[in-house]
Amino acid sequence: MTPRTYPAGVPCWVDTTQPDVDAAVTFYSGLFGWTFEDVMPPGAPGRYLIAKLDGQDAAGLGGGAELGSGAEAAWNTYIAVDDADAAVSKLVTAGATLVAGPEDAGEGGRDAALADPQGAGFHVWQARRRPGAQAVNVPGAWNFSDLHTPDPGTAVGFYRDAFGWEIDDLGFGLMVRRPGYGDHLAATVDPDIRNRQAEISAPPGFEDAVAWVAPTGPGKPARWHVTFTVVDRDRTAADAAGLGAEVLRTDDTEWTREALIRDPQGAVFSISQFTPPSG
Repeated sequence: MTPRTYPAGVPCWVDTTQPDVDAAVTFYSGLFGWTFEDVMPPGAPGRYLIAKLDGQDAAGLGGGAELGSGAEAAWNTYIAVDDADAAVSKLVTAGATLVAGPEDAGEGGRDAALADPQGAGFHVWQARRRPGAQAVNVPGAWNFSDLHTPDPGTAVGFYRDAFGWEIDDLGFGLMVRRPGYGDHLAATVDPDIRNRQAEISAPPGFEDAVAWVAPTGPGKPARWHVTFTVVDRDRTAADAAGLGAEVLRTDDTEWTREALIRDPQGAVFSISQFTPPSG
């Protein structure tokens, strides 16, 4: 099977940091059917597991000792770069704050954690052995990451300069495109992408879509937010509650049925059932 690869500027991976790794494994395996592979070398501090869906890399789960006392559980988004060190230098010059790294993550790649000028945390990932998420846009897998920001104009300017993003205002949302990504998908893992999207009357340029920008209003912190695909929003929300999570909100849009969920250790994410207007 051809691996899914990610050009520079495309979000490529998500993971969650959790104080109690075993409890998180129980929750997410029960919710999404994930299995887990521990990839942390023996004797290293903390733990890092790869969540797999039908044998494919779906997400990461890290935590334990290196989180430190009082650290909050959270979901994190990684953006692909060709050179992590060069990307960090460019991002810091543009106003980002370096939080950690760059450093090698075993043989998988090279990682750095940053915060954008408004404080939203994200990672950059220079892939080596692990190119990024392989299970995507299927039930139980990562769907999109959204940038929640009180100042979309400023945020868009930063990410456009940093990663070559373009933003389309579709009325119902601000769609982030990485020009050329649709061509990359069509040439690699998804040759039918344009025909499939035409069948549901997807917005122009949707083959290049890599994220969304969501205005939060003044006074609310900027952050990156992760959404997972599900078959049935209500059933999965009920399953999450039964596993100890809190369902914070449900929303129905023209294209989706969504729920906002806080997992048992406090990490917030969304689930999304795709319900296009055509059926």
